[in-house]
Amino acid sequence: MSKSVVDYESLLSSSFSDANNSIRSSARPRWERKQLQNPKTSECEEDLRELGDRFIPNRSNMNIQKAAFALRANTTSTCMNEDELPDGLSTDSSNDGSSVDIEHMSEYKSALGSTILGLEHEKGENSSRILSFKDKAPAPKGDTVSNLKILYSGASMEPARIKASQTTSRHIPSAPSRILDAPDLLDDYYLNLIDWSDTNVLAVALAKTVYLWNAGSGEIEELCTLEPSSNTYVSSVSWVQQGGGHIAVGTSSGATQLWDVHECKQLRSMDGHSDRVGSLSWNLHVLSSGSRDGAIVNHDVRVARHNIATLRGHEQEVCGLAWSLDGTTLASGGNDNRLCLWNASVSASGATARFTLTDHQAAVKALAWSPHERNLLATGGGTADRCIKFWNTHTGSLLNSIDTGSQVCALQWNPNEKEILSSHGFARNQLCLWKYPTMAKIKELEGHTARVLHMACSPDGSSVVSAAADETLRFWNVFGPPAKSIKRSTDLGASSKKNFSKAMHIR
Repeated sequence: MSKSVVDYESLLSSSFSDANNSIRSSARPRWERKQLQNPKTSECEEDLRELGDRFIPNRSNMNIQKAAFALRANTTSTCMNEDELPDGLSTDSSNDGSSVDIEHMSEYKSALGSTILGLEHEKGENSSRILSFKDKAPAPKGDTVSNLKILYSGASMEPARIKASQTTSRHIPSAPSRILDAPDLLDDYYLNLIDWSDTNVLAVALAKTVYLWNAGSGEIEELCTLEPSSNTYVSSVSWVQQGGGHIAVGTSSGATQLWDVHECKQLRSMDGHSDRVGSLSWNLHVLSSGSRDGAIVNHDVRVARHNIATLRGHEQEVCGLAWSLDGTTLASGGNDNRLCLWNASVSASGATARFTLTDHQAAVKALAWSPHERNLLATGGGTADRCIKFWNTHTGSLLNSIDTGSQVCALQWNPNEKEILSSHGFARNQLCLWKYPTMAKIKELEGHTARVLHMACSPDGSSVVSAAADETLRFWNVFGPPAKSIKRSTDLGASSKKNFSKAMHIR
């Protein structure tokens, strides 16, 4: 009996459920009507339900400073009134010049804030020039260039060199205009064996003999020869600055000789060194000599007691000496990698140099004073250094340094333009012409087969002679046309002696 009662109840419940499912009201529920009207909203709500019940913003993508500025700018422009203005200011446009326009003040604050925060770039607007200079900095005068710009432009140096070589107006011949043989020219980096006088006579030291070659007539004359029995040789030559009638000759025995060229006569021999004299330089009547003993001796050739000062600032051989054009400073370079600057007023032995500069990493032989700028000195370093450096000798500061890639043997300034010529050793044995102060390479001159040890400039400033360890002299028309034409003859002249032609002859 209980089983029949359970079946009856289950049958009755199923019939009621069928009746509820079949009977529906014609009016739709409110939630269904909203869903049909805004289907996208419902989709967003479903997405939010899936993500969570809270919105957490990503503050890394927000600029709080800009947002705060925009909020303050809007509230200030809408809320500013006369009570908030400073004393004496009014918003009434009918007042005198002390009146203030609120809109202009808000615009100014907006522009100021935008400039500080960089909002004007995002808006694509032009700069309002707030916190900026009204005019540009003036352009540098003449050929002046910032030293820092030069120092930190090494990466762009090669394009600058190419550009300078393409824009050079004058023609620079690549081949020498003349080649002379120079047998027995010593292959010694520390010597100075050629010099060109202001009377157009070139002096060349070949082993024990000094020869004079007249560039105008082509004649060659033997000035002096050291004793054949001794082991001495000529280690340096230097013409007196004016007149060209006298020349100084340094020997390996430590003697410094003074010769009269016209008479071919030795006037005097001056001592003061215990080793060879490798460098000489004139300053009017004072002759400075540098030796392998590390000393520099100043000789006054007018008096009997010629030694007026002995300067000791180098620990090794003094291989470079050069007086400044105004005669106030003596520059000396040594095998100890030092560059010393001495005052002309130094007249006592044991005096110290005004500056001792140790930036070079090898021997300093190449020295050249600029004819265009006072207190500007160019120096060149040996194989371990390979650099041309420029100095302000008044302050002792380094202005610029250029790595040439090879040993710097000699330097020569162009007297007509701001250019400098350098001669080099291994590996290409070339001459390089540089534009100063950019140090753009204008021209490379090749032809020597060994390192180019010495250079000298003609008195007219047009050509340069180079002497190399390949025992040749080469003349280059590198500095432009001469101021005066100089007649050059290929005839050595009947007065030339036999040994002249052995020492030098035109190829």
